[in-house]
Amino acid sequence: MLSPLKPVLGKAAELLAKQLEIHTVGDLVRHYPRRYVDRGKLTDIAGLELGEHATIIALVEKTTMRDMRNRRGTMLQVVLRDEKGATLDATFFNGHKVKHFIHPGVRAVFSGKVGVFNKKLQLTHPQFDPLDEADEIRPFISVYPATGKITSQEIARCVRQVLDVLDGGGRVEVTDPLPGSLRQREGLAELGRALRRIHVPESEADYHAARNRLVWDEALGVQLALALRRQAAVSKPAAACPPRRGALLDAFDARLPFALTPGQQEVGAEIAADLALRHPMNRLVQGDVGAGKTVIALRAMLQAVDAGRQAAMLAPTETLAAQHARSLRTMLGPLAQAGELGAAEHATSITLLTGSLGAKAKRKALLDAQSGEAGIVVGTHALIQDRVGFAELGLVVVDEQHRFGVEQRDALRGRGGDLAPHMLVMTATPIPRTVAMTVYGDLQISSLRELPEGRSPISTTVVPLAEKPSWFASIWRRVREEVAAGHQAYVVCPRVGDVDPQDLIDTEDPDIGADSDDGGARRPPMAVLEVAPKLVEGPLEGLRIAILHGKMPPDEKDAVMRAFERHELDVLVATTVIEVGVDVPNATAMVILDADRFGLSQLHQLRGRVGRGSAPGVCLLVTDMPAATAARERLDAVAGTTDGFVLAQLDLELRREGDVLGSMQSGRRSGLRLLSLLKHAEIIAKAQVYAGDIVEQDPGLVRHPGLFALVGETVGDEERAAYLDKV
Repeated sequence: MLSPLKPVLGKAAELLAKQLEIHTVGDLVRHYPRRYVDRGKLTDIAGLELGEHATIIALVEKTTMRDMRNRRGTMLQVVLRDEKGATLDATFFNGHKVKHFIHPGVRAVFSGKVGVFNKKLQLTHPQFDPLDEADEIRPFISVYPATGKITSQEIARCVRQVLDVLDGGGRVEVTDPLPGSLRQREGLAELGRALRRIHVPESEADYHAARNRLVWDEALGVQLALALRRQAAVSKPAAACPPRRGALLDAFDARLPFALTPGQQEVGAEIAADLALRHPMNRLVQGDVGAGKTVIALRAMLQAVDAGRQAAMLAPTETLAAQHARSLRTMLGPLAQAGELGAAEHATSITLLTGSLGAKAKRKALLDAQSGEAGIVVGTHALIQDRVGFAELGLVVVDEQHRFGVEQRDALRGRGGDLAPHMLVMTATPIPRTVAMTVYGDLQISSLRELPEGRSPISTTVVPLAEKPSWFASIWRRVREEVAAGHQAYVVCPRVGDVDPQDLIDTEDPDIGADSDDGGARRPPMAVLEVAPKLVEGPLEGLRIAILHGKMPPDEKDAVMRAFERHELDVLVATTVIEVGVDVPNATAMVILDADRFGLSQLHQLRGRVGRGSAPGVCLLVTDMPAATAARERLDAVAGTTDGFVLAQLDLELRREGDVLGSMQSGRRSGLRLLSLLKHAEIIAKAQVYAGDIVEQDPGLVRHPGLFALVGETVGDEERAAYLDKV
């Protein structure tokens, strides 16, 4: 259905392309209605009740434009009349924007909450969709996503023209990509019928059956793309890295001051078995904050080094990369001092490579990686650059997987020469099962659900300034108590403090600032550069305070972090640059200002920076949002559990999956319009099995051209081509 629209629709095709990026017949028929108006469930105007959300069909009888009294702008006042002669007032703000659509003689569907003005019921700024003659005879009216330049009614008319061409066997044919055996087994409608019934249903059963079929298209398209990606990842042979007795890994295990948890042992065994094979490992390890993922990753890297290979560890920020390098050296001790006096027998060396290194240090780091002198190379995106070479790269560890795209992982895979390196990706953000199947379905998944012994409890409290403004002072008294006991504290703000209050720094969380609950009239978020001076001069006067944020030069960030680790500072006022990887056991207090501006998983990650030592941690979620708002519900959820897997599922339920599916799309135009991770878990699971079987039997989808096209429609032609080029 890649045929252009212009031969069918003429000038309307140009408007669709410009306004909605609809270019082909396929684009248009996949532009599904956002809702339906069921004529049998409409309310008569005479039967409306105050406070209900009503949908009516009515004729615009009269319109009056007037200036608004208390603010600039115009208001369009409308009198509506239904088929039984009853009338109802409606008011539209910014009247000049709707007067071209709402004028006497127009018949439309109006939806909104019934209010009262001057003792008369009315609709205030209701949704509206004009009707045409074709709508008058149908039991269901389809309402489409539209713009100010093209209405739902006009889109419906274009869709009907295209459907008539399809039904009439014209220039465009509908080829069903799904194998007949699959359709029969799952009881799915043929594609042509589903497309017609999703747009022009005759009954509720019609559009439910149509949606079910089209959801299957999207689920299978995604899973085929992931199956192709899995196939591409293992198509190139890898260097086998079997465990070696009596070498570096055994020496490290012998010096560990603690026993691995059963979960760590199980995941470690899975990774060790993968590394021993001659096809590349492609595994995701997800674990809650403090679950011990770093030890898992280090043991895997040591197994690769024992096999005569190098390991690279990729971190999303320079602060985290430097932290990892220090942590690995500390855990290894003499085992990380190859070439130095006092080094252990099987020692290796660790090299840090980041973009901000000086010229001399960078040359040495590049030489250590290229020559094989460095057994383990830790770095940021700098590791992906073409001029970074490795002697024999056997394993790549990607920390905080969600910060890196598929292309970046693939770039590192190409650093292994003739042999592909094994790939281990890690995330401290627990992933619900359906998210994992849909977004990370190209990876084998291991989960660490238990915390190592010795982790201290963390108490979390919501500080509701809307109801308890006096509690603000008690926050800083509590921080002073922790410092007086010899501990340290973090104070986290949503932004740095530049001129633009919308410049939310150091976070990629799309939920930041999105849930104001008051129409966006809030003050700007609190900022590091504004809060820190006030604390120094006020409630925390006399304490050793420093700031940390993503706009600081890398050497300054590293110096501040080192000073905090050495307990030369009492309080660190920071952005979310400390969200992951920062490990200071002496830090026991976490104050998150404007906590409602962060997502659930991000709050959980921040909370995980405390309670990492022998002393219990405390986390204070400070908000000025009133009770009974969605923002407060999210904060109460964080305070109610420390189980990241529970919060991950709740986060998905609260925020839906738009940003999650977007991460799978890597920013390209998405073909996912109906698929829901919450509603369609069973379909996603079945589609995963079907896709695996199909790709195994037909690796390039040569015998399934319809499915080949479906992958492109679902995940984008560029991404489809990228997968298939690697097959």
